[in-house]
Amino acid sequence: MINQLSMQPHLMRVVTLVFFILTTWYTQALAAERQNHLLIENNLADVLVEWPQSVTRFALGSCAKERLPQPIWDTIAAQSPELFLFIGDNHYADLWAPEGGEVRMTPVTDLKRFYEAYQTLSDIPEFAAFRQHVPIMATWDDHDYGANDQGKDYPLKQQSQRAFLDFFQFPADSPIHQQAGIYHAKTFGPLGQKVQFIMLDTRYHRDAIDRNPNGSADSKGSFIATQDTSRSMLGEQQWQWLETQLKQPADIRFISSSVQFVAYQHGWETWGNMPHERDRLYALIGNTRANGVIILSGDRHLTEISVDTGQLGATPPYPIWDFTASGMTDKYYPVTEENTFRVGGVYRQSHFGTVDIEWADENHSTQVVLKAIDEQSRVLNTQTIAMSTLRVNKHEQ
Repeated sequence: MINQLSMQPHLMRVVTLVFFILTTWYTQALAAERQNHLLIENNLADVLVEWPQSVTRFALGSCAKERLPQPIWDTIAAQSPELFLFIGDNHYADLWAPEGGEVRMTPVTDLKRFYEAYQTLSDIPEFAAFRQHVPIMATWDDHDYGANDQGKDYPLKQQSQRAFLDFFQFPADSPIHQQAGIYHAKTFGPLGQKVQFIMLDTRYHRDAIDRNPNGSADSKGSFIATQDTSRSMLGEQQWQWLETQLKQPADIRFISSSVQFVAYQHGWETWGNMPHERDRLYALIGNTRANGVIILSGDRHLTEISVDTGQLGATPPYPIWDFTASGMTDKYYPVTEENTFRVGGVYRQSHFGTVDIEWADENHSTQVVLKAIDEQSRVLNTQTIAMSTLRVNKHEQ
């Protein structure tokens, strides 16, 4: 009994110390979390821009390294876009110095790092000025998601989503806060001129992709097409959501995919890593009779325009175009890689894309003009698409 009584003060001191440590840790964690949010809130409180009533010109871009100067935003602003689409690698959070060491590419392991990267982007004067006047829709790719080439197994994906939603200021009542992943959509314009923008999430639910056991060869990437048809690019919930979106009324639909959809011979990340998923999107467009679909993509640090008419055996419901605009901070470098689907040239240098919708009195006479433009406002590539060619079973309608 004496021993038990003598131990009680000691146990109480231990319990008190443990309670103090846990309370201090929890308080500090809450303060750090609040500070992360304040980094965004304090700098972006007054940048909400009204969405356009209709869209006839918008711009797009991706792969913008926040550690580098970004004068290209002024060039984009000079094009007077009504909307900007940020299609991924909007910053490079995974290019950092963990524990104060050397800057290198390594997966993000701390929520604070996401907010730091967004803060650095926010502090770029040209971007800050641009954002005061042009509304932005965005999705992510691997580097702003948090880890190079990663998909659904990335452990900090929920934290990454939280930072993304904070930075791009999604309303508190938006359903995106309750879903797993950042896919979302908006439609602008009156009847007969409705333009739908669908922002896919090709990271949060994406299954693993196969690497070439022999490594990279012939200047190609290290990935190959999987034979496992159970793997998914989007996850079943996002596929169901996409079907619902494609059934919504729209005259033109732009689907943003952070990785290329049409081109795949290069061996890097692409929908071609999962051919069955690529086919599934073709089938979905056809089954929902979703006319006017054009794909917009990033990731590749180059710009090119591709179109799939079935030349390599696929069965698109109509010609599917994929406009890649990727590399807002890249220096010029020659590109020599295979792409059977390419129309026009391929360029690797600092650039962005614009899309002009030339509405006609008769909808089938409407045209869409794609342009890739460099930092000096020079047009690198252009393509005009007749909307009359983007129709499911067009000869029967």
